[in-house]
Amino acid sequence: MSRPNLALRGNAALSALALLTSSATLLCCVLPAVLVALGAGAALAGLVTAVPQLIWLSEHKGWVFGLAGMLLILSGLALWYGRSLPCPADPVAARACQKLRRLSALLYGLALVSFVGGGSFAFVLPLLLL
Repeated sequence: MSRPNLALRGNAALSALALLTSSATLLCCVLPAVLVALGAGAALAGLVTAVPQLIWLSEHKGWVFGLAGMLLILSGLALWYGRSLPCPADPVAARACQKLRRLSALLYGLALVSFVGGGSFAFVLPLLLL
């Protein structure tokens, strides 16, 4: 496997990891707020009973957001570096290379949206409600 393809696979994996950690921000902050706002407090209580790790995520949201932010920065830098790498000359490998670039960009975009959504629920909205 060529060096650019390996770097692009690493970019896709890093973007997927950033999406995973950004999704944790949604679980810790957005999900409970939305369930309570919809009047589904009992559903939230049942969910917390079934998955008590949600409490830990909520209690340590600073760490969760810090880790997610660091991974987003690393992923963004990797995507920025990878954008200038050449794709292979082989048509099949070139299509795979372009597909990996699009997948990485899509995952990174989803991770950013998740991070901003979670951050607004965790840090901005509580300040507005004071």
